[in-house]
Amino acid sequence: MALTDYQNDMETCCRCSACKFIPLEKVNGFNYVNVCPSISRYDFHAYSGGGRLGMGVALLENKLDYSDKLLEIVYNCQMCGACDTSCKYAMDMEVLDPINEIRNSCVESGHTVPILDKLITSLRANGSMVLTSGAKRGDWAKELKVKDYTKQKAEVIYHAGCRTCFDRDMWNVAQSAIKLMQKAGIDVAIAHEEPCCGGRAYQMGYKEDAVNRASRNMDVIKKSGVKTLVTGCAECYHAFKVLYDKFGVKGSLEVLHTTEYFDRLIKTGKLKPNKKVELSVTYHDPCHLGRQGEPYIHWQGKQIPGQIILFDPPKEFRRGTFGVYEPPRDVLKSIPGIKLTEMERTKEYAWCCGAGGGVRESNPDFARWTANERIKEVRATGTSVIVSACPGCETSFRDINKENSGSLQVYDVVELLAQAIL
Repeated sequence: MALTDYQNDMETCCRCSACKFIPLEKVNGFNYVNVCPSISRYDFHAYSGGGRLGMGVALLENKLDYSDKLLEIVYNCQMCGACDTSCKYAMDMEVLDPINEIRNSCVESGHTVPILDKLITSLRANGSMVLTSGAKRGDWAKELKVKDYTKQKAEVIYHAGCRTCFDRDMWNVAQSAIKLMQKAGIDVAIAHEEPCCGGRAYQMGYKEDAVNRASRNMDVIKKSGVKTLVTGCAECYHAFKVLYDKFGVKGSLEVLHTTEYFDRLIKTGKLKPNKKVELSVTYHDPCHLGRQGEPYIHWQGKQIPGQIILFDPPKEFRRGTFGVYEPPRDVLKSIPGIKLTEMERTKEYAWCCGAGGGVRESNPDFARWTANERIKEVRATGTSVIVSACPGCETSFRDINKENSGSLQVYDVVELLAQAIL
């Protein structure tokens, strides 16, 4: 779809500002009611979901040019989807999809952010958007005895994700995931030259690159004959499960996050957490696992514009409600000694870690500010341990923790499960 396909959605926006806040009925405490990092940081309507929709209409009507200021506003957004979820609490309209298309139209018109161009150049040349790393893609698995699904038959693919592959601080998560799967008797395989999922390219507006990457990846997976893919990266999960379906290339591949898969193995008795892990923790919902982790819903029909858009046939909307929320919590609750305390903003209304949408690379100060806001919320729970299920989130929190004297502990759910079993 193109930006013009979302004109009705963008014109339907009444500028009510609901996209900036958690819906009143869902607020757990008035200390943390904001849901959009961009408007919270820059405090000007253009930096909100509704503000960007207005800019999209102005672009279509040639009332706005692709200026440096437009790029600044469009790209100072983590694409976390919180605006979309809050809006859809009351409205039947798309918010995040048009913003994606605004970015895509920027790229197609040749107006891009230089550092993001570098990431895409790296993706095209090296199959990864990681610019600086002393590690090679398969180094994390060198000490493991694990199959390569591009060369050997297996039942399950484990996809680590680029951040995990190239960040030595994240290797323990991937290694623990493989060891847990092997302990459960799973015939698991990886790709030692694992390709990028392409999800972040789509978030940044390089839709053609994302679609090409998805098609190439699925060709390899289909040739392997594997029917199930498990990943510990929320962005990769969103790409394989949602975007690949949107692009029409996913087929029948079952896509599971590690927390979903290990929750299944625990509940079927194949994994038994019986070692005590004495920790009081809080859990951070990754945006791409939570509100953006819902299955893609295909719809073909026509919009009947008006004050309220009518859809023929009726359209079912993804509202963030059916993301992956309970499996990570259930895994944590299965570990003896773990005490889980929730933050005020959770599940579909969780605050972003700050890393997504290319912001970590293009505006690291904004990314750090966003992560630090979440850390304040962690401290308000009275715990000093934050657990998540995405390497992007965990890297953001670890970086902020180092800047703030290192008083927090940051874990992946898989790391704690490994402590309870291995």
